[in-house]
Amino acid sequence: QLQLVESGGGLVQPGGSLRLSCAASGFTLDYYAIGWFRQAPGKEREGLSCISSGGGSSNYADSVKGRFTISRDNAKNTVYLQMNSLKPEDTAIYYCAASRLFRLCVRAEYDYWGQGTQVTVSS
Repeated sequence: QLQLVESGGGLVQPGGSLRLSCAASGFTLDYYAIGWFRQAPGKEREGLSCISSGGGSSNYADSVKGRFTISRDNAKNTVYLQMNSLKPEDTAIYYCAASRLFRLCVRAEYDYWGQGTQVTVSS
């Protein structure tokens, strides 16, 4: 069964950093584009960053560009999201998702989803 599991969330002070991990089980990530999304209470799920299956292409939402970095280690079947200079408005549940195609970094393009990990940025 294809599963994605996010980890690395938690409570961090403004200006701090976290690294999220997205680990796959039941399938290999090599053939999938992976995206990171987040959803804050009362808001739509937002695409943050997506990376192609080989890692050669990636994109970022304006809200995180320059602060977040997506990467993947296919040997470890894991994709990462390094988050720096965190702000209170980054507080949300963060999800990773997989797609066979690397196109738009939007919810509708992604088929397989993890359960999410909570990130809270607060002093």
